[in-house]
Amino acid sequence: MPKMVEMPMQIRSASFIPESVNADARTVEMVWSTGAVVRRRDWMSGQSYDETLSMDPAHVDLSRLNGGAPLLDSHNASALEGILGVVERAWIDGGVGRAVVRFSSREEVAPIFKDVQDGILRNVSVGYTVRKYQVTEETGKVPLWRAVDWTPLELSAVPIGADPGAGFRSKETATHPCQMIQIRGAEMPDQVKPHVEPATDPVADVATRQASPPPPEETAKTTETRSATPAKSTDPVQLARKTTPEEAETMARSAVIAERKRSADIYDAQEKLKVDRSFADKLVQGGVTLDDARRSLIDEAARRASGSGAIQNHVVMTGQDEKTTRNAALENALLHRFDPSAHKLSDAAREWRGMTLVEMARAFLEADGGRTTKGMTRYDVATRALLTGSDFPNILANVANKTLRNAYDTAPRTFQPFCRQVSASDFKAMTRVQLGEAPALEKVNESGEFKRGPLGEGKESYRVETYGKIIAISRQVLVNDDLNAFTRIPQLFGVSAANLESDVVWGVITANPNMGDGTPLFHANHKNLAAAGAVISVTTLGAARRAMGIQTGIDGLTTLNVRPAFIIVPAALEVTAEQLLAVNMIPAKSSDVVPQSLRTLTVIAEPRLDAAVNGDKAWYMSANPGQIDTIEYAYLEGQNGVYIETRIGYDVDGVEIKARLDFGAKAIDWRGMYKNPGA
Repeated sequence: MPKMVEMPMQIRSASFIPESVNADARTVEMVWSTGAVVRRRDWMSGQSYDETLSMDPAHVDLSRLNGGAPLLDSHNASALEGILGVVERAWIDGGVGRAVVRFSSREEVAPIFKDVQDGILRNVSVGYTVRKYQVTEETGKVPLWRAVDWTPLELSAVPIGADPGAGFRSKETATHPCQMIQIRGAEMPDQVKPHVEPATDPVADVATRQASPPPPEETAKTTETRSATPAKSTDPVQLARKTTPEEAETMARSAVIAERKRSADIYDAQEKLKVDRSFADKLVQGGVTLDDARRSLIDEAARRASGSGAIQNHVVMTGQDEKTTRNAALENALLHRFDPSAHKLSDAAREWRGMTLVEMARAFLEADGGRTTKGMTRYDVATRALLTGSDFPNILANVANKTLRNAYDTAPRTFQPFCRQVSASDFKAMTRVQLGEAPALEKVNESGEFKRGPLGEGKESYRVETYGKIIAISRQVLVNDDLNAFTRIPQLFGVSAANLESDVVWGVITANPNMGDGTPLFHANHKNLAAAGAVISVTTLGAARRAMGIQTGIDGLTTLNVRPAFIIVPAALEVTAEQLLAVNMIPAKSSDVVPQSLRTLTVIAEPRLDAAVNGDKAWYMSANPGQIDTIEYAYLEGQNGVYIETRIGYDVDGVEIKARLDFGAKAIDWRGMYKNPGA
């Protein structure tokens, strides 16, 4: 995902009113997933990825939804008040997840059901666990995580959903009019085929304890049959009348409710005992009674515990879109508190405004862990928030990352206009070819042949180096409500990283290092160093331009006609250069006229030149790097600029943020630059 949350706001037309609502039965049909792609964040690496849910029936386990899953208010599973209703039936049709849900008749739920009926509340979200992802990574693209073995746990009515196609659906003309068939939700779908490791058959295990009752689908069919035939009775009055549809529906609902409760209790015991889901699936599908199923689950748990080298299943719980929205709101509130002018407070972030860091941490602990923090000291709250599974430390790291990166991006770097940026694939020395002139074209006579000629070249080499520092955000930061610890300090590190790049690049000019031919960058042999220093004037600028223009190729013969584009001066000469190049509308005499070709020069002033030997007097000229190579700077491929990594600290009670910069620079060609020592 990331970062204001990146989600589309148009979900459905505002004029569309769902027509599938049955006001008497308090039911409505919904679309709970279309498998749409949702941008999320991998909190372990801090990188974004796209998640999509496979809607292939073989990849989706619907047993929890069809086992009486709840309809919740915004995924609020911590209190009974959050239950709005129950899932009557769920299925997949044409790659779309659909369900019929029934709202509670409680008084407090009535306004929500009315909003659904009126088309005001449209958005739906699904809570789920993922057992297997297929991760696709392509160069230059965000990784795609495709869930190919996942289980919906509950459905929720939400203000904003992650899936733009999810919502309460309008009535379709092809719906079956028989309510009895549509509510056959207890039927276990034969679509999900999870892996079952070789173990004892749980249904066979309990065969000696009971005779297996008929499967749920047979029970439902029996109910339908009874609803369609006269009830057998010796009472003449009973024999005279048939079972009414209402009575048949009541009988079917009773059977469905009983079967759902049995399935839910079995799965609940399976989760508590940490037994494979496939084992519980066989118990549910085999019609094993709850008591016998529990005994089988206990036996299976004991068998696995006694085995050696057992591999434990790891379930990946995906972050819900409401949680992502909440995390983004807190980030926005913290950034607004740090710099209100740069970060406008969003509506979702207003509830966090004015809260201390400990109060924010307390709210996250209670929301993520479902546990009360009453009676906990500020130190306990800070420690648990940073060292438990709460999202709070990740949010602190994100705020530090953003302030550091923003400071890095906005820090002034005056070398960029006249230098060229490249990427280094690794840390090995890179060899850059100093391109020479193409061989002169020669006349080709009629029926003559084209002659081959060499391409002159020279070589320069350099490599990127690694620079870095670790920042720690400890629990003392939260207790002291010290926002500067993860905003101002990372900001200063971002500026420091940008300054380091400038030091490296400008160091190439001030140090005047040897080139590949063993001669310093600025040297009389390279014909790019003035014989005698002089102040900036029309005359000296003209001489510099001429020297660059008559530079020759590596063969010493071909004239390159290099045109200067920049005049580079120390801070002490900035005003002088600007005054000279300013447009003089009515010069007093012809010698005061600044030629148009010189007025096109761009002035670059750099204070680092002042600190060099004779630096406050020396000045330089440079060509555009698009015409000829000058100075080249490189980042490690895929990590342009400062790169951030975060880790929940072990030797520090908090979050560690590592700022790393892989950077290098080298002068590639002396012919695109010129130096005058000044006077």
